[in-house]
Amino acid sequence: MIHQLIFAAPKPGMTEEEFQRYWLDVHAVRYASRIPQIRRYAVDTRIAEPGETGEPLWSGIAEIWLANEEEQVASLQTPEFLEGARLDEPRWAAFWRTVVLDTDTEIVVPGAPETAVQPGVKVVMLAKRREGMTVEEFRRHSRQTHAPLTSRLPGLRRYYQSFTRDGWYGLSEPPFDAAYHLWFDDVSALRQAAGTPEQAAVEADFGNFVNRRYLHRLTVRQHWVVGPQGR
Repeated sequence: MIHQLIFAAPKPGMTEEEFQRYWLDVHAVRYASRIPQIRRYAVDTRIAEPGETGEPLWSGIAEIWLANEEEQVASLQTPEFLEGARLDEPRWAAFWRTVVLDTDTEIVVPGAPETAVQPGVKVVMLAKRREGMTVEEFRRHSRQTHAPLTSRLPGLRRYYQSFTRDGWYGLSEPPFDAAYHLWFDDVSALRQAAGTPEQAAVEADFGNFVNRRYLHRLTVRQHWVVGPQGR
């Protein structure tokens, strides 16, 4: 199954709160969720980090699950997309800042069943492999070394690794090679994990396989629009 991640930002003149509210209450309900090929659909709204400065790169993430490439292509040809979701996007999103990744997601720490809502907050980290490292080497290190380190974080409830699909590399170099999803009970649990030796080990390991210039992190709250049971 294709797990598509769409990172989006508000159009000029719209606040982050207005952007997130429109996405959840209007775009997701009236337009995107009506595309018949979408099996599951969630909107992740960004939570501001303490002490942050400047404008964030993105203010939310759409997570879309599609059965296969054929259904993905078909979804882009439907009137629900062409006459609905696509036409609505400029009303609220800065589409020139949007980043889309088609990924294959692997479950490392299952947590609650995938068909159940995982409560709390989630950290999503986008990563690009270190210069000179092949995609295969990056994925191997991510699975065999980085995943065990991350799995030891105190308070971690669920952990997924999403790797950019192979087909992308046949066309061009994707902006990112992976997205990591880490769930915690709440923001307090997330912050408690941040000051631990386990977190220090995770951060140190990024230097072994990731280009830190292209390592981005968002703390989000996941809102299900279609699912999580799917259709």
